[in-house]
Amino acid sequence: MRTQSGNTARVVVIGAGMAGARLAARVPGVTVIGEEEHAPYNRVLLAEVLAGRYEPDVIALPPAEVRRGVRVVRIDRADRLVHCDDGSVIGYERLVLATGSNPVLPPLRGLGHMLPDGVHPFRTLDDCLALRAAVRPGVRAVVIGGGLLGVSAARALAECGAQVVLAQQGEHLMERQLDAESAGLLQRHLESLGVEVHTECRVRGLRCTDGAIPAVRAVELADGYELEAEITVLACGVRPRTGLAQAAGLDVRKGVVVDDELRTSDPYIHAVGDCAEHRGTVYGLAGAALEQADVLAGVLAGESARYEGTRALTRLTLRSPAAVPVAAGVAGAPGGLDLAAFGDSRPMPGDDVIRLADATRGAYRTVVVRGDRLAGGVLFGDLAAVGTLARTWQDDEPLPADMSLLHLLTNDGGF
Repeated sequence: MRTQSGNTARVVVIGAGMAGARLAARVPGVTVIGEEEHAPYNRVLLAEVLAGRYEPDVIALPPAEVRRGVRVVRIDRADRLVHCDDGSVIGYERLVLATGSNPVLPPLRGLGHMLPDGVHPFRTLDDCLALRAAVRPGVRAVVIGGGLLGVSAARALAECGAQVVLAQQGEHLMERQLDAESAGLLQRHLESLGVEVHTECRVRGLRCTDGAIPAVRAVELADGYELEAEITVLACGVRPRTGLAQAAGLDVRKGVVVDDELRTSDPYIHAVGDCAEHRGTVYGLAGAALEQADVLAGVLAGESARYEGTRALTRLTLRSPAAVPVAAGVAGAPGGLDLAAFGDSRPMPGDDVIRLADATRGAYRTVVVRGDRLAGGVLFGDLAAVGTLARTWQDDEPLPADMSLLHLLTNDGGF
């Protein structure tokens, strides 16, 4: 058995994603172990790489010392050791799980453990580069999943000249962030780029060629209709990677359970990022992962840092390629679309809803007020008020009793 030089590290981080890299940048002498061969990168910008707007080196994070291409296979909590697939064994004083998440592979007919040729997840830089190599003008591509990732992938594929169909099982796009009206504006924008959008559309299976390496040829819908597909992108969400934690006997529910110091059920092991569950919530968001890493850096430095949860703002920019004509009156034309969403934009009984829409400019704003606090909102096309609204929501302070609710949407100088 081979042991890494130095034998025991003060802090070992399993995972070289955004959370692991952020922690390495904040804590001196951290040993980071990463499965990917690439240096740490900004996963949020993968769609820009797919579209050809950025090269992979542009999305690289600040340099960090990472043992690349190494997978941890077992955690020995009794002796505080991690065993790696290259035969090395590394001791730790504190261990941090930053193992991230895996793409959800839906239970589709024709989709086994080995993905057919032409079927692509969209989670890692390798996934992105493989997809970019497969795309060519005119290729028929079906994106399964209409969340933030699916929308971003569909836009990027359209920019590459693909004939794109986006299949969303839910009632509208980006259900977690948008209300029906703003989702409709988003759909119209995608359609203006040439993306064919199907909502309330359940995918049943894949039709593939026969042979040793089957290749996808069509996506089968529950109603029997088939969408021709040379490329199929799976954007059906993610699931926390908890296998190592479970095998080590840590408390795992949806994710690896942590307290306000990001500490697991083992006092010498912490967890951050997509794999961590804090107060019953798995965030799966880059902003939360970075915030958790910053708090943990303080904890490891002996500070009285505490993680209270993340109130995250989702922003999305969809540019309109010059080669694609954009319909008049579509939000963001001709330069593209800007969208921001925060909190809960779906009103509950008793909530106040304030909504402003300008069809000519393709602009839309809505906020939900619950009691005396801002619960959430969506801004579409015109983001002039987003800074003020986001700060009001993030501060979670009572709104002034004498404030006009309309003022929430017009305090930037008017709509």
